[in-house]
Amino acid sequence: MRISRFAAAIEPSATLKAAAKARELKAKGIDVFDFSLGEPDFLTPAHIREAAKEAMDAGHTRYTPASGELELRKAIASYHKEYHGLDYAPDQICVSSGCKHSIYTALCATLDPGDEVVIPTPYWVSYRDLVQMTGAKAVLVPTTPATGLKMTPDQFRAAITPKTRLLMLNSPCNPTGSVYTPDELAAIAAIVVERDLLCLSDEIYERLLYGAAKFRAFASFGPEVYARTLTINGVSKSYAMTGWRIGWTCGPREILKAMDSVQSQQTSNPCSVSQRAALAALVSRQECVDEMRKEFAARRDYVCRRLQAIPGVALTPPDGAFYAFFDVTAHFGRTLGGTTINNSADFCLAALEQAHVSLVEGAAFGAPGYVRMSFAASTERLEKGLDALSSWLK
Repeated sequence: MRISRFAAAIEPSATLKAAAKARELKAKGIDVFDFSLGEPDFLTPAHIREAAKEAMDAGHTRYTPASGELELRKAIASYHKEYHGLDYAPDQICVSSGCKHSIYTALCATLDPGDEVVIPTPYWVSYRDLVQMTGAKAVLVPTTPATGLKMTPDQFRAAITPKTRLLMLNSPCNPTGSVYTPDELAAIAAIVVERDLLCLSDEIYERLLYGAAKFRAFASFGPEVYARTLTINGVSKSYAMTGWRIGWTCGPREILKAMDSVQSQQTSNPCSVSQRAALAALVSRQECVDEMRKEFAARRDYVCRRLQAIPGVALTPPDGAFYAFFDVTAHFGRTLGGTTINNSADFCLAALEQAHVSLVEGAAFGAPGYVRMSFAASTERLEKGLDALSSWLK
């Protein structure tokens, strides 16, 4: 049976693939320390769950406008005004079925085959494939620990060609946890304006910052930057609502109008009940976000301390999100439990099969020598999992 070249060119999500392998072992009765998925381990806060139940009973179970309910889009506009000083009207906002869908719809509305998109690496696993699904080309810019795993303005400028249409930026970053400083963002924003490009700024982890890290919305660097920025955000990470599948895009009206048309053919609209839950998350008390962030901060400190104590592991401590992204190239060439480790895929498979620790290979993020560990798990599970990983590597 023939499948399309489009489908054949797309790799399955590495994070979901790793989680599936972990589930296979769990089904056999093996206790797996699963640190593969970027999913908060907390329950969605009770007041948000209650709002969803009330929405169903009130009849909010029908089609909504393609870009989402007006009340939710107004709440999103208020959110960006309160937290970032940005003015968006409801027709500058498109609510989608999760941030991944938001990103893809935004790319569909802005890219043509042959266009180029600059993406700093390491990058979130789906970025390159989502770009390729539009017929455009991903131009990957490698970063190093010397720059905090962040792209420099000089690197950005050197990657731009006459075909460049858009920059994809993620701060705080998945998988590295790197956070661009306001000065770093300002320098990149100036190049976006100078070269008349668009920036798709994925800001889903903006509320999860640690230490002295400061967040600054990319669109906030002046009117010309605002006019060229598509801001991606949502409720998945900050409110522990991954399964509700609600993300959104804010940006220029003409692009958002095009996204509305695209989305009307793709999904008709995002889930009506989930929209009411997202509305409750945005307009009600925010203590739940602060409580989760404090717990993630404590876990981050613990995981960094443990990983930095393991020989052959090199870690750039994350300033945001909930991932530890560490270099394991010192272990390449070793034989562990009868398995020779030649790359990060070998490392992750052996760690899963022998130590029962599930990690994600760095090649999926454009960084072949690394692996990603999510610390969105209880401290008890983190402790036992890191004990197992450390013992295995010794």
